[in-house]
Amino acid sequence: MLDQPQFGRRLKRLRAARGLSQADVVGDGMSTGHLSRLESGERRPTERTVAYLARRLGVDASVLTGPTDGRSLTAVLASVASAPAGSDGTEVLGRAVEEDPGEDPAARWQALWLLSRDAGRDGDYELERLRLLELLELSSVLEAPDLRARSLVRYARCTRALGDAEGAEPAAVEALAVARAAELGVPDTLAALTVLIGIETELGRWEAASRHVDEMERDLLPGAPSALAAEALWVAAEVSDRQGDEATALARMDTALGLLEGGDDLVLWARLRAAATATALHMSPPQVAAAERWLAEAAPVLGLIGTPTQLQELHALQAHLAFAQGRLDDARALSRAVLSEAHLRLSYRDRVRLSVLDGRLTILAGRVEEGVAALERLARQATESGSRDLAAHIWQALATTLAAHVHSPQDGPAPGESRPGGRVAGQPA
Repeated sequence: MLDQPQFGRRLKRLRAARGLSQADVVGDGMSTGHLSRLESGERRPTERTVAYLARRLGVDASVLTGPTDGRSLTAVLASVASAPAGSDGTEVLGRAVEEDPGEDPAARWQALWLLSRDAGRDGDYELERLRLLELLELSSVLEAPDLRARSLVRYARCTRALGDAEGAEPAAVEALAVARAAELGVPDTLAALTVLIGIETELGRWEAASRHVDEMERDLLPGAPSALAAEALWVAAEVSDRQGDEATALARMDTALGLLEGGDDLVLWARLRAAATATALHMSPPQVAAAERWLAEAAPVLGLIGTPTQLQELHALQAHLAFAQGRLDDARALSRAVLSEAHLRLSYRDRVRLSVLDGRLTILAGRVEEGVAALERLARQATESGSRDLAAHIWQALATTLAAHVHSPQDGPAPGESRPGGRVAGQPA
């Protein structure tokens, strides 16, 4: 039997990893107060308690009570960091964090940073958020402004990926303020400003986003590392597109793509091209030729070495591209294949956009009421979440798809569709 507080930490992690609340776990056989005391380490578990919790969590009792390997968290960190390429140290590192007595907050911060990164790469944004919340607490304990700013940037990205742009904004604002106050330098300041611009764009605050883009290009990009500059330019391109300046948007994306060579960071090189593809397809009219070129470059790399999350993102982009090309059957097959996967790893924004595509295809297939109802539901949800840019895209997609259906139900999107982020007469503000 594990001693407390190690048992409680392991129990809490297993519960959180399954997305369960304390009430979900206890059922009728235990009070939430008792479970809370177990997780905090205040109460020692009995064998009967362990057996009950194991059944509720769907694991063997040994998963809750198995012995540690006796190594310190620092030793495990060293082992994970030095492991050969392709090794997966997530499980052993997570167990070390559970069993860590907390004597070295800096080592714990580093471990949680790696675990949160791995959760994000796996598309498990809820688990990533839990890790990041503890990171934020530790950064305050350590009184390290650089760690605080970086934790806030990642927390803002994760919260936005969960569909809560309004909740993400304060973290991005604080990250930028911390970076400036501590004079952390261009990389940290640019990372904070980039995530803030993306959130402002999603919230429909295009004027504020444009002012920040001007500041970024004037003060930060000239001295920025290539990878950060490329990401910042991609975000700036989205702002240009929302303002109706497609030429500047395309120029910014071309500049961004030229900053990285495949040999620098092959995955980042491919992901940037995938991001540029998404932006090109959301333009009005869609820049299909550019999207075809960029996705043709990215697809072989992501198909070979991409994570499961990156592969889902790739297949979603292929569905959007097929739709823009008028290949509706291919678009339908690709979108349904992704949406039917047991573990949907896409961010909230990408998931909604793919569901919008599915709704549009439903309308064009002649099931108009079903498709309209699906798109209206998605638009209401986006509005309620504060994502005005996404809600505007959905209403616009609904209007243009209905127009295309009236014109010719099987012809696909009408030529010269209006701006995805723009506003249709009569649509909700």
